[in-house]
Amino acid sequence: MSDSQTISAAVAKLYNTYPFPPEPLLDEPPPGYNWRWNWLTAYNFCTGQKPSHHNVRILDAGCGTGVGTEYLVHLNPNAAVVGIDLSAGALAVAQERCQKSGATGVEFHHLSLFDAEQLPGEFDLINCVGVLHHTPDPIRGIQALAKKLSPGGIMHIFVYGELGRWEIKLMQEAIALLQGDKRGDYTDGVAVGRQLFAALPEDNRLRNREEERWSWENQRDGYFADMYVHPQEIDYNINTLFELIDASELEFLGFSNPQIWNLERLISKAPELIERSQNLSDRQLYRLIELLDPPAITHYEFFLGRSPITREDWASDAKLLSAIPEPSPCIQGWRDSQQFFNHDYQIVRLNDAEWQFLRACDENQTVNQILQGMEASLEDVRSLQKQQIILLTAT
Repeated sequence: MSDSQTISAAVAKLYNTYPFPPEPLLDEPPPGYNWRWNWLTAYNFCTGQKPSHHNVRILDAGCGTGVGTEYLVHLNPNAAVVGIDLSAGALAVAQERCQKSGATGVEFHHLSLFDAEQLPGEFDLINCVGVLHHTPDPIRGIQALAKKLSPGGIMHIFVYGELGRWEIKLMQEAIALLQGDKRGDYTDGVAVGRQLFAALPEDNRLRNREEERWSWENQRDGYFADMYVHPQEIDYNINTLFELIDASELEFLGFSNPQIWNLERLISKAPELIERSQNLSDRQLYRLIELLDPPAITHYEFFLGRSPITREDWASDAKLLSAIPEPSPCIQGWRDSQQFFNHDYQIVRLNDAEWQFLRACDENQTVNQILQGMEASLEDVRSLQKQQIILLTAT
């Protein structure tokens, strides 16, 4: 076999041994939501407006045991969802998971990312979470997916960051050294890793990082194996990340956790340095942030798009007044209280005018019609839109 085939076979063996993610199967739809997996809210984040159509095709590329796939089906009831993975064992769990929870709008194929061209047609949304960095050739992988993205479509990607995973990489190498010729025996690797963590001094940096950041999920062997004994992992920094993005020939639409990429959260006490940062390019600014706060950058999650992508900033009062607003499907508790959970499960509190406007949104009236006779202003509407609390449709 080629090196690429050898690596793919080793990865498949890991996930056949420990199907991933090792989440329990439910007899009902999964709880809550992830706005990145909802076509309406993901498209709104990328473009500033609600998409014109709901009957989309979605690809979950590297779906594993179907945890994300299940959400994609339930959050997008009008979509046709396809899941692919190179692990037959993981796919079997994914099929059972979706069948049990009633996620019927999905089909699965035993394919790697590199074989995505075998799928018919194109996709409006491609989800690829935690996969590219485990392939032997991430650039080839992202290019294969990019070819399946429809014009105007968006792709959600999640890959590892090298700075925030420094301790993980050290432990991976330590386990491999102790395994010796048993490397590739993943159950042995898990046993060695657990012995190591138990034996290390309480003030050991690797042990402390595991306990403060990862230990809760790593109680399950599947998570522990995926993190510490994976046979293939490529971690990124901003510079290498954008080499990957540029190779896709798609447009970078932004990080889906933008709060992390706000320099002011780190150096707001030095306004003169904030002013100096205005001279940096976006990529230089991202690099500065990850250099200043490496533990926070354990991964990169972002959207790419295929042109034509039309963005709307709603700067025009006339255009905003004629738009039709509706509440985001990924907010919770807003009907009963001005304080509720937003799309990121963070508590927000609206002022009286904002809440009054939100509760009046019925998907039929324009902004102008709703504003008649209430205290809310256009700035209140813009605030709701920027917070992803409402979606706007141009008329």
